Amino acid sequence: MKKVLTIAGSDCSGGAGIQADIKTITAHKMYAMSVITALTAQNTTGVYGIEEVTPEFVGQQIDCIFNDIRPDAVKIGMVSSSKIIEIIVEKLIQYKPENIVIDPVMVSTSGSKLICDDAMNALITKLIPVATVITPNIPEAEVLCGFSIKNEDDMIKAAQEISKTLKGAVLVKGGHLVNDAIDLLYENGNIHWFRSKRIDNPNTHGTGCTLSSAIACNLAEGKSLSTSIENAKVYLTGALKAGLNLGQGSGPLEHTYLI
Repeated sequence: MKKVLTIAGSDCSGGAGIQADIKTITAHKMYAMSVITALTAQNTTGVYGIEEVTPEFVGQQIDCIFNDIRPDAVKIGMVSSSKIIEIIVEKLIQYKPENIVIDPVMVSTSGSKLICDDAMNALITKLIPVATVITPNIPEAEVLCGFSIKNEDDMIKAAQEISKTLKGAVLVKGGHLVNDAIDLLYENGNIHWFRSKRIDNPNTHGTGCTLSSAIACNLAEGKSLSTSIENAKVYLTGALKAGLNLGQGSGPLEHTYLI
């Protein structure tokens, strides 16, 4: 059985973060492990509180996993402080996992800020450079590249700019731009577009977490990056099409629709 580790924050309402990651990994029939970086008090209407785990304990969790059940892929989501980022990078360099998917979580679906200012520089200069692939949405990509993204040409320019800061690939998720779901993979100077119809479902809580975890699952199986993204988008589309409707705000996905 393939093993996938998620390093992220906990969502007590179950729609995003660690909980969405574990559901996604399990739906892919893989063994899920987790390192929790923060506890959040949140639901479909917003994030109401964040309690960070100490960097030392984050490191201890990572040690316990790699020294016993080595993961075939690692997905990294919410990392809210520079100290936590630094210990994660230290451990990644130490253990050298083969596949690292980083979802540079900065703002929740509901619009709540999830990363403090001092962590932004550490994210960009220390964590992102070790990634196999990063998966920013348009607002996150704008932060990373430093300019506004209004169209597909801007997505290409943004990916080219962001790629200067890492050895891996960049997947710019264009769902914020147009009616169709258009994503851009920029890998080794090559451009690959992923185009699909937007699903008419306002319940999108945890979509970024879900996509990045699904990519990690496919990479764990040894699939190419482009195939991993294609498969992950199919899984995400199915989870949206299932039409789960929970909560008073932007609700969660149906992660188990395949089961």
